[in-house]
Amino acid sequence: MTEATLPGSGGPGVIGSTTHIRVARPSRDLGAAERFYVDGLGLDVLWRTTEHVRGEHDLLMVGPPGASWHFELTHDPEDPLEPAPTEDDLFVVYLGTPAEESLVERLVAAGGTRVPAHNPYWDEHGVTIADPDGYRLVLCSRTWG
Repeated sequence: MTEATLPGSGGPGVIGSTTHIRVARPSRDLGAAERFYVDGLGLDVLWRTTEHVRGEHDLLMVGPPGASWHFELTHDPEDPLEPAPTEDDLFVVYLGTPAEESLVERLVAAGGTRVPAHNPYWDEHGVTIADPDGYRLVLCSRTWG
């Protein structure tokens, strides 16, 4: 692995612009999560498995094709989703422009619930929608960086 210097870190790191990042979290219902993130947000299904080999659990990976990140949702029927998500468990998407109302409506139709943000910053700069598991998606009008 090649070391890179992280911006602002003052030292070497292993995360660079070509590093692939996976964000993973549990889901009570992968079908409902898929409707929300694929039909609602417009991400693609990159991988899924329901094969229980070596003790694995159900898995759904979504994201934009070719991106350096993806979002993994897992379901273990033996272990209910606990602890429950908090108001600060956020998946923030920096759109660079205000979210189209049609996108918000599509997310709600796909099982989401528009909610006020726990941190008023997100209400000032975006829209917060709880996914079917109660985790929060923020569509931020700002750009990152």
